[in-house]
Amino acid sequence: MTEDDHSPEGMTRRQLLRHTAWFGAAVVLTVSGGEVISRIAAPGDAAAVDDPNALRFIQVSDSHLGFTGSANTAVESSFSAAIAQINALGYRPDFVMHTGDLTHLSTAAQFDQVKQMMSTLDTGHVSTVPGEHDSIDDAGQKYRKAFGAGTAGDGWYSFDVKGVHFIALVNTLSLEKLGHLGPDQLEFVRKDVAKLGSDTPIVVFSHIPLFAMYPTWGWGTDDATQALSYLRRFSSVTCLNGHVHQLFTKTEGNITFHSATTTAYPLPQPGTRPAPTPVTLPAGKLKDALGIREVSYRPGGPGLAVKDVKLA
Repeated sequence: MTEDDHSPEGMTRRQLLRHTAWFGAAVVLTVSGGEVISRIAAPGDAAAVDDPNALRFIQVSDSHLGFTGSANTAVESSFSAAIAQINALGYRPDFVMHTGDLTHLSTAAQFDQVKQMMSTLDTGHVSTVPGEHDSIDDAGQKYRKAFGAGTAGDGWYSFDVKGVHFIALVNTLSLEKLGHLGPDQLEFVRKDVAKLGSDTPIVVFSHIPLFAMYPTWGWGTDDATQALSYLRRFSSVTCLNGHVHQLFTKTEGNITFHSATTTAYPLPQPGTRPAPTPVTLPAGKLKDALGIREVSYRPGGPGLAVKDVKLA
């Protein structure tokens, strides 16, 4: 196989290497002729953080509080470091979004711990979506008790900040292999965006990717195509997910997908191992695989600026 040969999932080796090498760079999304274009930005090319009208938020993902494996024996410390890094950014983000697997075993004590830790974030609001590890044995009931206030159905919701419309989805329930949204949530998305103008920037949060990143490992959502069909009329749509514990970016028409890294432990690149089990890195290398994501948007601007930053 050459480096440009396609895998069964439509990704080339060159794409995999290029996308995973973007860690620490800024990926700026701009709109040209109605199409979102992703490119690597030069330092300082992202939307300015000193603009008081700019939208600025942070994505963290997959903290897995309660994990005790060799890949990271101190996930609580890693998550604390991520929180400290957010609080030291030099600006107060409009909100922080955690895109799932807050806990590892969805115990009440783990939910209490992560909620208490996130209460120390210096931000206007903290939002979450659940991962599959947050719904073990109870279909997400303990998760919703801790984080479900103001949500609909099994925990989905939407909100608006500074001209951007955000949709938070739940695709970790009713799992067989792939993520699943279900008819009630699909109808929620349809009705939610029906009232919006097509020039409204849309950001969608989910835990499992809304594109077929690697279905063999369950890295995709079986009914995402239907949900995304309601978003095709918008000029700029950005989908941010967790679950895969690594950076990956893909653009399909007007929709750009960004998979986030983790604050806990890395997972292997698609197809490089029999299963997506935690990867134990050499001593001193773990933090190179962990990080947070800064996202900004200037109202009236061409698109979102996405910057992935390693854990300090």
